[in-house]
Amino acid sequence: MSTKIAGAEAIIKSLLAEGVETIFGYPGGAIIPVYDALYGYKSELHHILVRHEQAAIHAAQGFARVSGKVGVAIVTSGPGATNVITGITDALMDSTPLVVISGQTPSKGLGSDAFQETDVIGITQPVTKWNYQVRNAEEIPWAISRAFYIAQSGRPGPVVVDITKDAQMGKLEWRYEKCNYIRSYEPYPVPDKRAVLAAVDLINSAHKPLIIAGHGVMISGAEEELLTLAEKASIPVVNTLLGLSTVPSEHPLFKGMVGMHGNIGANVNTNKCDVLVAIGMRFDDRVTGDTETYAKQAKIIHVDIDPSEFDKNIKSDVSILGDAKTVLKELLPMVKQAEHKEWLASFEHPDKVEFEKVVKEEVYPQEGLLNMGEVARKVSEFSGNKAVLVTDVGQNQMLSSRYFKFSEPKSIVTSGGLGTMGFGLPASLGAKLGAPNRQVCLFVGDGGLQMTIQEFGTILEYRIPVKIILLNNNFLGMVRQWQELFFDKHYSETPMVNPDYVKICQAYGIEAEDVCEREELDAAIRRMLDSDSAYLLNVRIKPNNMVFPMVPAGASIDNILLNSEESY
Repeated sequence: MSTKIAGAEAIIKSLLAEGVETIFGYPGGAIIPVYDALYGYKSELHHILVRHEQAAIHAAQGFARVSGKVGVAIVTSGPGATNVITGITDALMDSTPLVVISGQTPSKGLGSDAFQETDVIGITQPVTKWNYQVRNAEEIPWAISRAFYIAQSGRPGPVVVDITKDAQMGKLEWRYEKCNYIRSYEPYPVPDKRAVLAAVDLINSAHKPLIIAGHGVMISGAEEELLTLAEKASIPVVNTLLGLSTVPSEHPLFKGMVGMHGNIGANVNTNKCDVLVAIGMRFDDRVTGDTETYAKQAKIIHVDIDPSEFDKNIKSDVSILGDAKTVLKELLPMVKQAEHKEWLASFEHPDKVEFEKVVKEEVYPQEGLLNMGEVARKVSEFSGNKAVLVTDVGQNQMLSSRYFKFSEPKSIVTSGGLGTMGFGLPASLGAKLGAPNRQVCLFVGDGGLQMTIQEFGTILEYRIPVKIILLNNNFLGMVRQWQELFFDKHYSETPMVNPDYVKICQAYGIEAEDVCEREELDAAIRRMLDSDSAYLLNVRIKPNNMVFPMVPAGASIDNILLNSEESY
């Protein structure tokens, strides 16, 4: 006769059955039975105590993005659960697999406005792939198994399992079966043969083809297939922000990033190509600019695993529903070898203009305070272009993404669709735990850092050796840039008075130093990267540092500002 166990222990055993080794969380009254059960499994399940629930969810995101595993966060009811809503929304928009387990007040008190009761299911329904409330212990293994299957299959996303306190304390016969099928849920659709053949015909007849590779390529692990296709048919490849690192930065067919702060050649030639192959990207507004003028001359092939993305923003001529890796494998044998020398050469002029008008001044300045771009390029070079780049949101995000170089896949962790300030620091902790053998470099602004700076405490407790490059300009820089360009230089509530970050780091046992002069930068970066511990460089950045090129919001993607006075 089998022995019954408590629901709380069943939660722990379910996580272990799914291969989970690391979880992020914060205890509270409605989840305390789970933490009591965790006490007996500390050797098997590594729990990271963050300092705020928002950090738990962002750390789980960072962990998932670099490891390819499901990120797990555990929180209590009420404010514990509501504190993770931003991260759950972020994960949904950026297709990150998460399982969030929230405690809930006892089932008999549901609907009575009990202490720390919140309608977690109602709140999270619009921002999750699936959510479910467990009110009896017997449902726990089923619910968690289903949660993991849904979170990581098809287009990944966040799942919430809300578990009442009495379900955690109730008893059940322990038995666990992994979920591998749900009726009416088809996570990996078989690509339509006719659509594949139509795409092949377009690619083979193209004179000016262009591939835009997005996050879906990385999620499916299709980097090799993507590069093989590009090389076989001599097709230039550009990336969305989240698609960066799917192609090595130094590969001759890689032509940069598209979008508001993307590369000139990538954006201009989007509106000149004759066949546009969009793989695992969703044509969001920061990529397309004005949809009325976007790639009107091109036949558009859209490959995605989520049918809801087809024709949502940009109408495609051929839509292929399927996993990127699967679709590319079907395309490859039928795509003919080709050369597009003139087309590839067309990127040279915009690249030259971008270097002369933007890159040279940003990356190789001769005087004045330091620029964000030159710092990012230096850190990348000194790491051998092998580090994982984690960013916060704002100018630090755009300039580090533009000037960091990637030689390995799964090398960027950033908040794309939601643009969540405060994301960077906790996400970097999760990324380092998810890829312990890789160097993890966080680029963050003074605004974003202070939103989750309490996570220095997590670094202190667990000795997580992340490298933090604080690009400090005493401004909310991206908002200031828009104020300068479009709002008559009304710097309304964007200047910031900042603390002594080095002293704060000292209090948390984190190595840190100020970098104020260009002559100090190289040696400081070497000390940071050579350190076995967490390290912060507080780099003094010129206050008026701008991110260019820039496509103004709502403008055509080839309407590009080179600086405050010149356009391409």
